[in-house]
Amino acid sequence: MKKSNYLLRLVMLAMFVALGVVISPILRVEGMCPMAHLINITCAVFMGPAYALLCAVLIGIIRMLIMGIPPLALTGAVFGATLSGIFYKLSKGKIIAAVLGEIIGTGVIGAIVSYPVMTYLWGKEGLTWFFYVPSFICGTLIGGSIAFLLLKRLEAAGILSKIQNSLRDTETEKHEKNNKGAVA
Repeated sequence: MKKSNYLLRLVMLAMFVALGVVISPILRVEGMCPMAHLINITCAVFMGPAYALLCAVLIGIIRMLIMGIPPLALTGAVFGATLSGIFYKLSKGKIIAAVLGEIIGTGVIGAIVSYPVMTYLWGKEGLTWFFYVPSFICGTLIGGSIAFLLLKRLEAAGILSKIQNSLRDTETEKHEKNNKGAVA
């Protein structure tokens, strides 16, 4: 039987969302939000691609509603967050792979997807397909570098694996055996 850490994951997700909304204005200009990429990569490494995607969507929606940010808050986050988690898993835990996933997902895919969204849905004129690529890549490089340094420090201190393990579901039989042995 598994012991679910679902509540702990939801609390961690809520903390990432809150932190992402609060720190997103740091270094932000339209088309560049480095702190969002820091959150995307960190959430992807801690919790995986599904939670990173959900986190990016929630942060984007809140930023759009409260701060009046254009749809770039979504197009510039969801692809990078998802690819960051996928690349991290496929690489069997390489932090640089998570950063690379964010750069490709946001810096290239998200930037290109932003063109039709901003042109046809938002009514912005004078854009080209690659208009957002330079600023998105610059933002991902800044946020990705910060995330890389943070996660490498956590990894070196042995904290990263503890956080990841605490967020996973665990076998309850092992815990019951350990607890019975400790009581007897």
